[in-house]
Amino acid sequence: MNPASRPISGGCQCGAVRYVMHVDRLEKPHVCHCRMCQRATGGVFAALAGCPKASLEWVKGKPAIFPSSNLAERGFCRDCGTPLTFTYLDPKARIYVTIGSLDEPERAAIEVQYGVESKLSWVRFCEDVPGEITGGTPEEAQFFAGLKSNQG
Repeated sequence: MNPASRPISGGCQCGAVRYVMHVDRLEKPHVCHCRMCQRATGGVFAALAGCPKASLEWVKGKPAIFPSSNLAERGFCRDCGTPLTFTYLDPKARIYVTIGSLDEPERAAIEVQYGVESKLSWVRFCEDVPGEITGGTPEEAQFFAGLKSNQG
């Protein structure tokens, strides 16, 4: 079977929350090194891949939601704590799932790194993948100017 013809699915480590993405391929697989993503995952970066919000279906349970800022929210399993999603609150924004929660994470090869201004000096990962600074363009800087973090 062609890997692209298989459903893209995933879920948390305890199995309480499962999802299916009704798309042929994942959009913009990336890692984000920003401090908010580091804290949200408890790791040195977040690895995420997306799809339109309407293409993500929760087939078992639903994630708990934490509004990590006034601009975005993150979904996680309230039973086992697995980080599952990230999305900006804009209804047109994509929703991103954590690559580690995918049943087949190999299908989400990293294409770009974000938040490289917070990349830890000792992290050697995807060195050949292009990187971008958060708010690196005037439009992005304006968007992030009003960010109010809800993280402790």
